[in-house]
Amino acid sequence: MKTYLVTGGAGFIGSNFILYLYQVYGNDIEVINLDLLTYAGNLFYLKAIENDPDYHFIQGDICNTKLVEDIMKTYDIDYVVHFAAESHVDKSIKDTDVFAKTNIMGTLNLLNCAKKSWEIDNGFKTGKKFLYISTDEVYGELGKEGYFTETSPISPRNPYSASKASGDMMTKAYSETYGFPAVRTRCSNNFGPHQFYEKLIPLYIKNCLLNKKLPVYGDGSAVRDWIYVSDHCSAIDLVLQSGKLGEVYNIGSHNEKTTLEIAKTVTEILKNEYTIKIPEDRIAFVKDRKGHDRRYAIDSSKIGRELGWKPCKTFDEGIRETIKWYLNHMDAIKD
Repeated sequence: MKTYLVTGGAGFIGSNFILYLYQVYGNDIEVINLDLLTYAGNLFYLKAIENDPDYHFIQGDICNTKLVEDIMKTYDIDYVVHFAAESHVDKSIKDTDVFAKTNIMGTLNLLNCAKKSWEIDNGFKTGKKFLYISTDEVYGELGKEGYFTETSPISPRNPYSASKASGDMMTKAYSETYGFPAVRTRCSNNFGPHQFYEKLIPLYIKNCLLNKKLPVYGDGSAVRDWIYVSDHCSAIDLVLQSGKLGEVYNIGSHNEKTTLEIAKTVTEILKNEYTIKIPEDRIAFVKDRKGHDRRYAIDSSKIGRELGWKPCKTFDEGIRETIKWYLNHMDAIKD
């Protein structure tokens, strides 16, 4: 039985990953979910497993050294899967301090606690792995052509991506300096169930239902590569099982969409498939975000070539499943 410490497991991707683990491995795993339950965390997502004897929720801060050390000691953790992060770019522009604290110092604390727990005289205990969940945003802005690869320079352009790049590079440094058993992943924009309403797709769904405007930055031409969250979870699991220590793996689906395309897709599905009345003027172009990166796109051929991963869910399938989930769970999600 493998024991996982999942940080931020009550959040969007973390909760989906925990459910994915139990779907795949059943009673052959133990999961400790460490989450501070800030505004974007919600234990409702995990009600299906809340009474499982091998699932343990601990409300706490990844910056709390004693707490993390106690968890590492009590449960003999095999895998640390580090999702916990402040993740909203707009918030990072207004208040950088909390991003530095959680995303940089919190990551450093987890690295130190895992290092202390796993270290032995001749290196580290076998079978241990620390997985840092990074983002394609650490690469910065991309032109109209080409893709970021794992060897592309790190060049973040906003406080959020800079804080994630710091944790990314600190994890790399621990691998290089101490031989610490770590691996990193950099994923494109996730979408699917459990995502908080501040993020683009859930915001658009909610605003359509409440007869509110759909804000679109600038002219709506900013491009992101979208991946359905279950595909991301399968990639993370594969990297944990087979990823080479010290390496980094890009994870993406080549579903490049502009913000305006996302807005139009959501409204068209709600109108045509759910007969929800949405006026033509629902889209509202607003002042562009400061330092707004125009395009992210990543080459994920490495994880396919080396580990055999590929996404299973098309964007059209994923967006319809996402909309259906939100329509069925509007009352359960914190606003």
